[in-house]
Amino acid sequence: MDAKAKLSLLGLLLTLTSYSFSTFARAEGALFGSIREANEVKVALASVAPYITLSPSGEVTGPSVDLQNMVLKGMGLKALTPILTGWDAMIPGLQAHQFDYIGAGITISDERCKAVLFSTPHYAAHAGLFVLRGNPKHLTSVADIARRPEIKLATGRSLDEYRVYALKQGVKPEQIIPVPDIQAGAAMVIGGRADAYIVGQFTIPNPEERGLEVVVDKQSPVYASAVAFRKEDMKFREAFNEQLLVLIKNGTIQKLYEKYGIPNGDKLAKLLANFTKAKDIVPSCD
Repeated sequence: MDAKAKLSLLGLLLTLTSYSFSTFARAEGALFGSIREANEVKVALASVAPYITLSPSGEVTGPSVDLQNMVLKGMGLKALTPILTGWDAMIPGLQAHQFDYIGAGITISDERCKAVLFSTPHYAAHAGLFVLRGNPKHLTSVADIARRPEIKLATGRSLDEYRVYALKQGVKPEQIIPVPDIQAGAAMVIGGRADAYIVGQFTIPNPEERGLEVVVDKQSPVYASAVAFRKEDMKFREAFNEQLLVLIKNGTIQKLYEKYGIPNGDKLAKLLANFTKAKDIVPSCD
């Protein structure tokens, strides 16, 4: 083969290779390409102890972190790079491409589904009323609180799903004491300033160690948390879900709870088995 023919063949091979890479990038979605180019997966995280724990040095640990790293490994990607982010800044930051996805575990809701795509749920719970050990006010459900105007209920801020549920059940606004986070909610009950704190039933592991116990409101909807992606990253979300579902169904999530000494892994896994996509929780979700 003469030199001219060799150059022609080389040009053809380069063209085909370029076309192949371009076609592959389109097939798997733009986010895969940008992650590979950056050589890191930037993930918005926040402290959600004990599921995600932040050290003073910025290191993140916990079953949720391990679970996401297993998913990313199954996708052929590196372990996540944490981007510590305030809750209110997570969805705006995602849409501004400050990170690749939100891994802190935000609650699936109709309003949020208008802005982002959610993964398969990796946390699910009924509403739980955390009360003093022994349940001195003999509370049985949120509806019970609605019938007893003297009861004070600590809840999250205005858009918190559990607060919305309490109001729908008839709890009066004057019964509600808003708190900024889980620690503050527990402290309100322990300090006697609230009779109960409403949040997911598994949110405070080993509540008895803090002088609390949980009353599960089994009449409440199931609330679930998941990883969140930009709307245009549907292909990445589907690849993420494929790996995540395997880890939920094969018992890995329970083993991670055991690794970190967190109870209720079996109950959580049983509840999660009912759902494979965000739409199972909120029908309006994509």
